[in-house]
Amino acid sequence: MLRSLLLCAVLALAGCGGDSSSGDPAQVTYADALGVNLSSMNKSESGLYTQDLVVGTGAEAVNGSRVLVHYTGWLPDGSKFDSSRGGQPFSFAVGAGQVIEGWDEGLVGMRVGGTRKLVIPSDMGYGSRGAPPVIPADSVLVFDVELIRIY
Repeated sequence: MLRSLLLCAVLALAGCGGDSSSGDPAQVTYADALGVNLSSMNKSESGLYTQDLVVGTGAEAVNGSRVLVHYTGWLPDGSKFDSSRGGQPFSFAVGAGQVIEGWDEGLVGMRVGGTRKLVIPSDMGYGSRGAPPVIPADSVLVFDVELIRIY
């Protein structure tokens, strides 16, 4: 229960912006184990990078969808900072501001059964504040998200 509350608090503290140049995914070096290749990913106008690792065949997530996901989050150096794997999946409403902006935008269009990699610029994550002590200020974030269900 405490872990779920902590996750909600961490994901709800969306970044305030700040100097996004230091949190620009294109200016970061990624650990090989993360499998990040920005040139093979889709880049949105906001600067969010997405790549479907597995394309789902179920219902499609849209703004307002309540979704259930499993996820793992890393810093670019490969440090894992959180994961629902081995525990309970996480539920939230897409586009409702309950999570960081990178998740709200990054899950739209995803289908149930799919897995998507998100590379989130700092201004769509925790910005210049970070989420101490786990996530430093201006950090680019990397997530693998599996969409389990849409309610």
